Formats: sequence, C-alpha cells, structure tokens
Amino acid sequence: QVQLVESGGGLVQTGGSLRLSCEASGSDFSFNTMGWYRQADGKQREYVAAISSRGGISSGGSRNYADSVKGRFTISRDSTKNTVYLQMNSLKLEDTAVYYCVAASMLFVDGDYRPSDADFESWGRGTRVTVSS
Repeated sequence: QVQLVESGGGLVQTGGSLRLSCEASGSDFSFNTMGWYRQADGKQREYVAAISSRGGISSGGSRNYADSVKGRFTISRDSTKNTVYLQMNSLKLEDTAVYYCVAASMLFVDGDYRPSDADFESWGRGTRVTVSS
C-alpha cells in the first residue's frame, strides 16, 4: 500500500521560508506526477502545485502552480527517491494551512493544467504550516 509522508511544516513569521518534503513509500514504481494541496481551517481544500517528470531529478520536470503561490513557491522532485519538495518563500498569513502531498500515476501536468482532486489517487495525512505576524 502506498504511503505519502510529509515533513517540514512548522511555525514561521511572515516573509519567512519553509521547505516541505514528501516521500512515497510502498510503491515499486515512480509516480508520474506529485504535488501539493492545502486546507486552511474552515476553508475548502485548494490546489497548490504539481510536477511531472519521466526521469530523475536531472530531467527537470513540468510544473504547474496555483496563481496564489506563483513566484513564491517552487516545487521540485527526485523521481529516483519518489520524493517531492515544496520550497515556500515570502510566506504570508494566508499561507497558513495543512499541506497535503498528492501523487498520481497516470497524470502529466503542464502550464495549462486545470487541477482536479480526482486526478490524484494517493494523499498524505498532511503537515501543518502556520505563518504568524
């Protein structure tokens, strides 16, 4: 059974940075796409970013971001380790949320991708990010 385990959440001040990591285990294959969603208390879950790649980290990857995080967050992955990262810079109060790692075996994203929860068959349990003033 596939497990996605997030780490790296915590408390940070506005303008600060955090780096989230997510490792997939229990799978003999590499997911085509991995990404992140988030959910703030009392709000709907929202898409953050995703990355598709066909090879190792050196092959780069096709990335997609929600408008709310473009220019501030960077997603990357090491396909050889089935691991995805989310570097979050210039954090704002509204970035406070539980961040969930997601993975899809059949999905490839590009800049025009329109996200849908149903595209991702595996979800982590989340890591909390709190941005304070």
